[in-house]
Amino acid sequence: MSATQQLDQTPFHQYHVEHGAKLVPYAGWEMPLLYSSIIEEHKQVRNSGGLFDVSHMGRIRFSGRDACRFLDRICTRKIHGTAIGQARYTIICNERGGCLDDALVTRLDEHEYLMVCNAANREKLLQHFAREKGDFVFKQVDQTTKTAMIAIQGPRVMEMLSAFSSEIPNLKRYRSTTKNLLMAKFIISRTGYTGEDGVEVILPSMFANKAVEMMLKNMDSPDTIKPCGLGSRDSLRLEAGMALYGHEIDEDTDPLTANLHFAITLDKGMDDPEVEKFIGQEALQRIHAAGLKRTTTGLILEGRRAPRQGMPVKSGEQTVGVVTSGCLSPTLDKPIAIIRVDIEHAEAGKPLQIDFGKQVLEGEVTNLPFYSSR
Repeated sequence: MSATQQLDQTPFHQYHVEHGAKLVPYAGWEMPLLYSSIIEEHKQVRNSGGLFDVSHMGRIRFSGRDACRFLDRICTRKIHGTAIGQARYTIICNERGGCLDDALVTRLDEHEYLMVCNAANREKLLQHFAREKGDFVFKQVDQTTKTAMIAIQGPRVMEMLSAFSSEIPNLKRYRSTTKNLLMAKFIISRTGYTGEDGVEVILPSMFANKAVEMMLKNMDSPDTIKPCGLGSRDSLRLEAGMALYGHEIDEDTDPLTANLHFAITLDKGMDDPEVEKFIGQEALQRIHAAGLKRTTTGLILEGRRAPRQGMPVKSGEQTVGVVTSGCLSPTLDKPIAIIRVDIEHAEAGKPLQIDFGKQVLEGEVTNLPFYSSR
């Protein structure tokens, strides 16, 4: 981004300023990196709960006769047959099977769906959708700048939300509901990106600050919910083994190699003419049939140094992979890394090393996730 380009600000920007957040540029937005420290906020979420401003993420609504068929065409996951209120994590691929983005698609009504995508990829996806629309009949509305979005995550979140609603704590995971609050409609989904229980809430921009004031009462109590920045959101998702675009997935990486098999319906549309095959499906079928050469897994290291993206993964003198994400885990109190590694070196318990340049540190392969609240 050039120095002359203006950063977008979320509806919570004034709240971030007033509460001392460290603001940084991120995907064209001015976002809070932290309020206190990444480690403190990470532990706050693991022990009680944290509230994240994720309004920078794209929110695109699809409606009309062919909305479902079009989404099946662009999504690796089967969208046809999802129940109203059901959300599905999916990948959006190019023809080569590379990942244009990952997204969450929620069915809101009979012919209405909402996609939440990564901020950095929103414009690219809108262009992709325009190219692929063809004869499909549907309406597409980018609601990103007219709405706000927060993620409230942690073991005490559902207890806190029970004061506002008896329905929300009884939502199943990856289910959503629409509630009328503050004379506006809020879409509340039992989803998240931290490895903890919690919800993500989409609401009209004009009600953003009022909603946060309601959620963040009595912040002096250790058991309450506190605001957190993107720094801890990254370390939390890394411990939970969740993919981040530009790290575990990108346009040159297929989701099978990224170990996202659960998000792909490889036989989509083959036995049901009502369901569209997805873009990149044939490429992924070929990759699957040939057998994976590399996969994505975890590595726990000795010492205290945090591994970084791009560092070589070695087996003795041989380079067998690369770090895609890494940090010093606040929960495990050990360095951890998500690695892309040759398939023969991916077995749990296998010793591998990371080359830090002047130092090589020992590690052991472990299955993802590093941490789970379940």
